[in-house]
Amino acid sequence: MTVRHALIPLALTLLAVGCAGSHPTAVQQPPAQGPHFLRWAGNSPPQFRAIDPLSGSGAGGGGGLSSGSGGLSFDLASGPGGLSLGQSTATFWAVRGQERSAQINYLSAAGDTSSPFLRLTISDPAYVPGVGDLAPGDSVLITVTIDTVNIGVSLEPTGLQFGDPAQLQIWYGGAGGDLNGDGVVDSADAQIESRLLGLWYREGADSAWTPIRAAQSLSDRSFISQLLHFCDYEVSFSEYAVSW
Repeated sequence: MTVRHALIPLALTLLAVGCAGSHPTAVQQPPAQGPHFLRWAGNSPPQFRAIDPLSGSGAGGGGGLSSGSGGLSFDLASGPGGLSLGQSTATFWAVRGQERSAQINYLSAAGDTSSPFLRLTISDPAYVPGVGDLAPGDSVLITVTIDTVNIGVSLEPTGLQFGDPAQLQIWYGGAGGDLNGDGVVDSADAQIESRLLGLWYREGADSAWTPIRAAQSLSDRSFISQLLHFCDYEVSFSEYAVSW
């Protein structure tokens, strides 16, 4: 009799443990997911062009554009300059205490019109990893690498820090309106653009993507963000992203 009564609390304890476990019909929280990246429209990456405003000459594969027609432009009015543009990489010098701006445009598939993709403005590069603090008048070589699959960019030197923030503006019109990549431009894309779309960043290839504060302009389809340092940036969205 005593043994039987002693087993009752044990049975109740085991029952409680079993109920505390996961139930096959319980609602499960969705696993963490990475963002959906916007892709360039078309079957091949767009072409990019460069303009040196000092000479009016263009740079880039397949010939340049005439001055003022778009492409990649740098404000290099003084100090160490030089313009270099590959198919997906551009370089220019930023100087502490002098505002330097760069704009990258992309060409239409027919090659007859250009549209803005990126504008980067820098006036106060303050610290270069591996080099140290920059004094006024010191310069650092900036490298802009365009993601030719997704609408994004990598800015180097990685970890470059600023006193006054740099300003990055990215246009996403190159996605052609198909933001979710299903081949159709419809109301779902409009909902993504107005409610979910944002600018994301990561510190390196081994880091997770995280949304960054950015002001969106629906009229010209762009984001503007103030940068305190350089890393990777992509226009993307997630159903589970926190809205800024």
